[in-house]
Amino acid sequence: CNTTLSKVKDPETGEEKWEPKGNSSEAPIIVAARKVGFSEDVAKEYPRELEIPFSSSRKMMLTVASMAGRSELCPGGMSFPAGTKHLVVCKGAPNFIAEYCTEQL
Repeated sequence: CNTTLSKVKDPETGEEKWEPKGNSSEAPIIVAARKVGFSEDVAKEYPRELEIPFSSSRKMMLTVASMAGRSELCPGGMSFPAGTKHLVVCKGAPNFIAEYCTEQL
């Protein structure tokens, strides 16, 4: 993702809120990741080993991140089977992605 998230103070209410900057289609992903425990340094903590960019014909993009030495996705998150080395993440049009799925969580 090329989107960042920062806390800002709402000028009208004075309340702190999260404000995404960057790609608006990635903002919900970033917000959800932060809410479940991923840190700001997620890109450094989970280095990408491969990226297949978005394609309008495929209607999706894919990344492969290193999970070496990890037993769970994030603190308190999904556990990995022993020996897990990589995590593949695909984002895009759900109807196109679902066609390629053999299992669902």
